[in-house]
Amino acid sequence: MPSSAYLVTLAAAVSSASAAFQGFNYGSTFTNGQAKVQPDFEAEFRTAAGLDGTNGGFRSARLYTMVQAGSVNDPTSAIPAAISTKTSLLFGLWASAGGAAFGNEIAALQKAMDQYCSQLDGLVAGISVGSEDLYRISPTGQAASPDPGAAPDTLVSYITTVRATIKGTCLENAPVGHVDTWTVYVNETNKPVIDAVDWVGMDAYPYYEDTKPNALGQGKSLFQAALDKTQAAAAGKPVWITETGWPVSGKTSGAAVPSAENAQVFWEQVGCPLFGSTNVWWFTLQDGAPTTPNPSFGVIGSQLTTTPIYDLSCGEVDASSSAASSLPTKTVVSPPIGTSTSNSAPAAPRTTLSSAAGPSPIGGSNPTGSNPTGSGPGSGPGPGSGPGSASGSGPGGSGARPTVTNVPQGSAGQLDSFGAAAVALVLAAAVL
Repeated sequence: MPSSAYLVTLAAAVSSASAAFQGFNYGSTFTNGQAKVQPDFEAEFRTAAGLDGTNGGFRSARLYTMVQAGSVNDPTSAIPAAISTKTSLLFGLWASAGGAAFGNEIAALQKAMDQYCSQLDGLVAGISVGSEDLYRISPTGQAASPDPGAAPDTLVSYITTVRATIKGTCLENAPVGHVDTWTVYVNETNKPVIDAVDWVGMDAYPYYEDTKPNALGQGKSLFQAALDKTQAAAAGKPVWITETGWPVSGKTSGAAVPSAENAQVFWEQVGCPLFGSTNVWWFTLQDGAPTTPNPSFGVIGSQLTTTPIYDLSCGEVDASSSAASSLPTKTVVSPPIGTSTSNSAPAAPRTTLSSAAGPSPIGGSNPTGSNPTGSGPGSGPGPGSGPGSASGSGPGGSGARPTVTNVPQGSAGQLDSFGAAAVALVLAAAVL
């Protein structure tokens, strides 16, 4: 008979599978280079939480940098904004600008803990060390981005530094990960980074996969292929979707055509099956303030509004299967199934896109908020919010508009009815 400790561990894993963070990516500046300050972040976070058709489900924010724009190493004002709006955060430390710049990221992280630890309860999804740094050291990345990126051994060193910095603090149990394009994870030379993290963040954009058939009809299959390959490379560690999306306007990339209609299909076919069950940070809420980039991925335009450019409700998505009705009650939400805060995580079940939206295990960015300069993954310098990945995949087919319900809410750390039932089944099976 299984031990009680094993049952508790398994039950905790099942419960965490039913919880998920969902939100958007947020750069540190506007498109004109103006630094965002606390009221700006608050306005963006409130807009995301109030988007029509989402039932308040998008209450998480992924950040690219810990440093407030315009400062050397002051902590980002997104943190007090998140506290005031009850928005969960995926912290990010920019790692593509060299050791001195990363030292400022660590200093900002330390200051953030000193200032805000007592107020962060339930608001930290995890910590990302870097964003597309391995992509940037590739030949394609070097051609597209002025930042030098970071080699695997450098990133492992940075990850070790982050773990040492948070040890003994309110963030000690925060899962530490890395975000990159799926193409770098399948490269064996980058395996040390996967070994060093608790979770793997995947950026995937079928729109940018212009060397293969990438029309909207191939979107979903391309995304699933990217996810399958990333999960295989992750070897059981959870895969979080840290960037994906389809542009609403801009240039054609291969056979991929930007439009609000196509972006909605991608949302329905790729996003909706994941929301509420998988950690997802969509690209993006807004990337066109004050000027609109080419391409533009924002679900809203240049003005903050809760009326999206396209329908964000999810048809045939069972909101009751999401544990997203409230924020987590602890500093860090229970990591998804298979997550471990050590380097040897138990196996995580596979995430597969389907029309059903029941809980499924988990599955460039330049901090300035500008778009990538090339057609491939990755983008400009600094921790921003431009999409960066030439690998991806999204919705396939023409896809009908949703006819029912709203997007389930994200960012929860409590058992919902599905989670409770699953735990009961686990315990019952063990007793039998």
